[in-house]
Amino acid sequence: MLFHKKKKEVKTYDKEAYEPVLHKSICTGETTAGFRHRTSGKFIEDRLIITDKDLKEFKELYGITEELRTIY
Repeated sequence: MLFHKKKKEVKTYDKEAYEPVLHKSICTGETTAGFRHRTSGKFIEDRLIITDKDLKEFKELYGITEELRTIY
């Protein structure tokens, strides 16, 4: 009982209005994962991506299977 795994929680987002993307800084090269509003283009940051593990966790958390587009 002490060492049971937590169930992975899958968060949801509005797939009609938002698209998951990677936002990369031109100056520093810092990469963040988040969601871009399809009509206004506003970016909502979710997490900093440092390693491939971070990206994998982001995709698993939101149930994303496709490759993410990179915006600058």
